[in-house]
Amino acid sequence: MAGQNIGNSTVTKADIVEKVYDKIGFSKKEASELVEMVFNSLKETLQKGEKVKISGFGNFLVRGKKERVGRNPQTGDQIKISARRVLTFRPSQVLKAMLNGEDYEHLIGKDDEDDDE
Repeated sequence: MAGQNIGNSTVTKADIVEKVYDKIGFSKKEASELVEMVFNSLKETLQKGEKVKISGFGNFLVRGKKERVGRNPQTGDQIKISARRVLTFRPSQVLKAMLNGEDYEHLIGKDDEDDDE
């Protein structure tokens, strides 16, 4: 499949800053501040336990997990796993279609109503 980059490459925050700098023409400092503001806003929203929905991309959700009993895989001993909050990501239908090389044009602008729960 042409154009797919499957492998060990990683996109960093610095790469995103560079793209903002190239596309919008802000100074590197302004581009960095803008990207930092976006990420801080996302983190603050998630920290409050609120859902982050990015249309055409997906939903980030914070779920609470109750305390439970688990097993140590090496010894088989039971251990107590403490209650905690976990972050989950649910990709949008558009992103899923893009990843699988499917036609996604008809999904754009659909506001991802299939992703709500």
